Amino acid sequence: MAVFSATPTPLAATTRGAVNTNITPSSGDDSLVKLTKREVEVLTHVVQGRSSKEVADTLFVSKRTVDFHLANIYDKLHVSNRVQAFRRATKLGLIPYEAQFVD
Repeated sequence: MAVFSATPTPLAATTRGAVNTNITPSSGDDSLVKLTKREVEVLTHVVQGRSSKEVADTLFVSKRTVDFHLANIYDKLHVSNRVQAFRRATKLGLIPYEAQFVD
């Protein structure tokens, strides 16, 4: 009989493009979530509806670098996509809510 582990795997360590469904809920101490200045910058652009390529062009980095930052953001916020990241980061006060309305 096969035994499967419920141990969470960090999103950044998973296979590229794979979605990690074994993320445990946060421990309730959300004040420990810290995003770097660059991660906040990337997330702010993503919230404005920009693609990874558009964000990369704006920040003068590669698309792969933007995707790397997004993977770190998802891991830190315990989410698996852009919408969840926006909602969680806004709830935690990591990015301003009005960031979604900036042109």
